Amino acid sequence: MAIAKRAQQLSVTMPNKIGLLAEVTIFIAAAKINIEAICAYEMEDEGCFMLITNNTAKTKKILLNMGAEVETDDVIMVEMPNKPGQIHRVAKKISDAGIDVHYVYGSPARGKMTIIFKTADDKKAVRLLNK
Repeated sequence: MAIAKRAQQLSVTMPNKIGLLAEVTIFIAAAKINIEAICAYEMEDEGCFMLITNNTAKTKKILLNMGAEVETDDVIMVEMPNKPGQIHRVAKKISDAGIDVHYVYGSPARGKMTIIFKTADDKKAVRLLNK
């Protein structure tokens, strides 16, 4: 059974360089902030991050002080069993309701996994998934 809740995600861009991930994460860790979900990649000389932490406001302040461009987005965190077909079941419920998925990322772990969805209607998707 999937459990969905709304969350705040920080979308971050800054000039890419070797060690950027280490630099960003050490500042966050030094502030005793836990990273709950992360997606990071390079695009055209920019380091791009999507982060969910246990303290969005403090994380945003740290990243802005590092010179990053930071936006806050509403997303859905969906916790589900880590078994074959679970992501399909969630994606099917969302698509059957006519809701577009803009992107998804996550990292399955043993037992349970948390997957992040950005949809065209997060509020409706959360309500639908928690039925």
